[in-house]
Amino acid sequence: MKGAYPTETLFDGDRLRARLTRPLGGGAVLYVTFRQRLDEPGSFSDDPPVRQALALGLAHLHLQSRWNDWYLNSETAALEAALRRLRQDFVQARAVGYSMGGYAALRYAAALDLTQALVISPQFTLDRTILPTERRYREAADFDRVLGDLARHGKPDLCGAVVFDPSHPLDPLHARLIRQTMPGMAPAPCMFGGHPATQGLRAGGGFRQLQALGLNGALSAPAIVRLHRGLRTTSSRYWHFRAKACLARGRTAEAERALARAERLADV
Repeated sequence: MKGAYPTETLFDGDRLRARLTRPLGGGAVLYVTFRQRLDEPGSFSDDPPVRQALALGLAHLHLQSRWNDWYLNSETAALEAALRRLRQDFVQARAVGYSMGGYAALRYAAALDLTQALVISPQFTLDRTILPTERRYREAADFDRVLGDLARHGKPDLCGAVVFDPSHPLDPLHARLIRQTMPGMAPAPCMFGGHPATQGLRAGGGFRQLQALGLNGALSAPAIVRLHRGLRTTSSRYWHFRAKACLARGRTAEAERALARAERLADV
């Protein structure tokens, strides 16, 4: 039990886990979240359910990968089968995921028959034959290019929003490939948002508002961009990433002004 909400383990493998929390009355819409990449993987966590989802009458399904394997391993097919069975109990399914969790939302969209997805700075692939500049993750060497192929295993008609920071060196490349494969994923560029691209937004106090947008069945990419722009003036992280981007481009004076503003906001 998690408070007043019953939680059940839908899938309990050695590498993957899925736990379902139902609202009082059962719920007709499924809301799915994915744990993102960890600096120190190797265990599952007992994360609480998203109470904002439960309060709206949505059932919350949370997926985890024990290791940073992009949810691709010997248990992937079995988890997909469990998700397909579960999906029959719901009229809609919405998902949100950050970075590796965003990739997982796209990878499991077909099994979940997602009606909507909000993915923040997701990867399209770690296959270096497709993106040779993607060298951020040591797990890339073991990436299963066949099992992880979104063109083969994704959901071509998936709708939603892909959030990315246009100033980031790699995230826009992934976003473009995702949109080529899934044209219904509308772009939500959040300049100087960081990785994931909503760091600036969250630092400005917009996490609950962003979460509400992802829970809404009429997800709007422009609404995400407007939220980011409205909060950037109070976000120390936004100005930090802006200073970093300006410095990389040789705009020293602008970088110094942005860094000074970031420090003032951090002090506040």
